[in-house]
Amino acid sequence: MPINQVLPRFSWPSTRRRVRILPLLALLFVGLAQADPGRLPKEVQAALDKAQVGSDAFAAVVLPLYRPGLSWEHRADESMQPGSTMKLVTSIVALDRLSPTLRSRTDLLTTGPLEGDVLKGDVVLRGGADPHLGLAQVMQMLLELRESGVREISGDLVLDRSLFKPSRFDRHLPPFDESPEFPYNVIPDALQFAGNLMGLELQSTDSAVKVRTVPALEEVEFVTQAMTLTATPCKDWDDDWKLPVVTESSDRVRIELRGGFPRQCTVRAELQLFERDRMVGWTFRALWARLGGTWQGRVREGVTPESARVVASHVAPPWKEVLRPLNKHSDNAHTRLLYLLLGVHSKIASSADATTFERADREIRDWLQSQKIASDGLVLDNGSGLSRAERITPRTLALMLKKAHESRYAPDLLMSLPVAGEDGSMRNRLKNSAATGWARLKTGSLRNVAALAGIVYDPRRRPLVVVAMINHDDARKARPALDALVEWVARGRPMF
Repeated sequence: MPINQVLPRFSWPSTRRRVRILPLLALLFVGLAQADPGRLPKEVQAALDKAQVGSDAFAAVVLPLYRPGLSWEHRADESMQPGSTMKLVTSIVALDRLSPTLRSRTDLLTTGPLEGDVLKGDVVLRGGADPHLGLAQVMQMLLELRESGVREISGDLVLDRSLFKPSRFDRHLPPFDESPEFPYNVIPDALQFAGNLMGLELQSTDSAVKVRTVPALEEVEFVTQAMTLTATPCKDWDDDWKLPVVTESSDRVRIELRGGFPRQCTVRAELQLFERDRMVGWTFRALWARLGGTWQGRVREGVTPESARVVASHVAPPWKEVLRPLNKHSDNAHTRLLYLLLGVHSKIASSADATTFERADREIRDWLQSQKIASDGLVLDNGSGLSRAERITPRTLALMLKKAHESRYAPDLLMSLPVAGEDGSMRNRLKNSAATGWARLKTGSLRNVAALAGIVYDPRRRPLVVVAMINHDDARKARPALDALVEWVARGRPMF
């Protein structure tokens, strides 16, 4: 058979059709210009210039989804500090490897017999990386213990944090910054008793500040003479706050508050002010006394005996539900718990002395390898981004987001991301923008880091992955450059 009968004949389009095709070719060349990695959108460049931050401190990727199209990038393979956008790495891998339905639990157990209403043994609190073990949950478990017939506990309170290895790694870490008492700096352990935070109520008049613990602890004394009353709005009470001076003795803690506090202001706060074992023991005793119980034992760390009996448990919501506040409000402690759970549940062969951190690191790298995503430039520390060491390239994070968007767990990840101009850490950004209400973006911020990563929709509501990071001493001043990039994408990536 002649070949011209097998293959269709090729002919150039008519003049009229050529006229219609030429504008399409022109648009293609415009797209090619947009993909020039050496050029930044003019709005992004203007924001960097205003902050006096060079383009060599900026790295970014724009990656279309669900359609063929040209990506845009600038220094996409530079290993950068990501700030809290690193939480996306932990979230994405955990959704796939742990399952969204994983639930953490805390158990209250007893050892020894019950003679009358006296427990002739210990009470054990066994930690399971429960992110929601607040005072109300602890009180409920103690109520169940009381209703089981126990009034007096003759033994000790044993704190089992052995789920993680090492169990108390917080003891060996220096403070991240000059505010170690605030919740974002909590270094978690497997027993997150009240989040390892002490509840406080601070109340001021025009002349004095009164402070009490919640619940009331007779072992804690506050001194407020060094505090200055100010005209600062109550909502900004911590603007003039200074690190308290804490003095611990064998059976008491003296806390001297310093700095300023607003007049006529009442604030409920949660801070980490002294050694957490003491806080757990004194809080346990106070709550138990409110239920009519007595306990004069000591607090010690240990491992749950095999003979111990479970009296009560608290089971946390599934981690897919915890992800929403975790990413919306950038919760460092909860992200660290989730990162460590990757190590606890890892099936990758490890040496007997491998730490939970090492196992988590291997789990994430194994996931990247399984997805054929390069891990060059990746440095993991605690999975939350609250680290001077963690690094990732914008390309790696963008490809992770692309894989996550294609997965069956995409809705669980997307619902956890702050919505531009509406909620979470994005509620005051990109208002009255083309991205408002549509872009879902995780923020990242450290002293020298500003970052954004997530999903942005163009004018035709087609999704694109956007990852952008600035590493510079003036990164905070240059943050408008990140918003400008998002706006540029949301408006359809017009010419430079």
